[in-house]
Amino acid sequence: MAQIKTEEAYNATLKRIEELEKTVDDNTPNNTPEYLELDMLCDLIEEYEAIHYPIGKPSLVDTIKLRMYELGLNQKSVAAMLGISAPRLSEIMTGKAEPSLSIARALYQKLNISADVILG
Repeated sequence: MAQIKTEEAYNATLKRIEELEKTVDDNTPNNTPEYLELDMLCDLIEEYEAIHYPIGKPSLVDTIKLRMYELGLNQKSVAAMLGISAPRLSEIMTGKAEPSLSIARALYQKLNISADVILG
C-alpha cells in the first residue's frame, strides 16, 4: 500500500481530504469513488501521524485533573470520594507518592480512570 513519506505529501493529503469532506457525508454510499478515496486517505494520514506525531499516554495526575474539571470537583471533594485525606491526595497529585492498590481501585471505580493510566 502507498505511504505518505514527506511533510509536503502529508499537507497535500490533508488538503484533498478537506475537499472530499465537502462532497462525502454520512449519507454517501460507501462504494462511491469519493468515499473510497476519503477512506484510503484517512488511513494514510492516520499511519503518518502515528509515526510523526505520536500521542503519548496521559499521566495519572493530568487524568485526575481532567476528571476533576469535567465533574466540577475540587481536590477536597475528590479526596472524600476516594476515601482518603486531602493531604494524601495532594501527595499523589504532586508526584510525592504513588496510589496504593485501594486508591487505584477507587480511582478506577469512582472517577472511571483506566487501569492503564493508573498503572502507568
